[in-house]
Amino acid sequence: MFNATLLMANPQGGGNPTVSLLMMGMIIVVFWLFMIRPQAKKAKEQKKFIDNLQKGDKIVTIAGIHGTVNKVNEDGTLQIEVNPGSYLKIEKSAISLEWTSALNKAAAAK
Repeated sequence: MFNATLLMANPQGGGNPTVSLLMMGMIIVVFWLFMIRPQAKKAKEQKKFIDNLQKGDKIVTIAGIHGTVNKVNEDGTLQIEVNPGSYLKIEKSAISLEWTSALNKAAAAK
């Protein structure tokens, strides 16, 4: 007959603490590899992209507004032209790297 007590944890804590510590370390490493590292890399790319914006670049904001950079202001904002003669002032952080890259790839493919 099957003995269920073999599957239960030992209440006295007789397990090997080294194995437990090693498993906890492995969980932390996996978490870092799959969660923290990619986020940090993406944030670094976004910052580099925003710092390299200049007049004439075609962009897409996180709200989906398409425009062309008309002026890069010193206060962390941009003036973008959405239609000929229509300008918006937006924060640099409101620009989407993914959507802007997709827009520029589509334009280059044509």
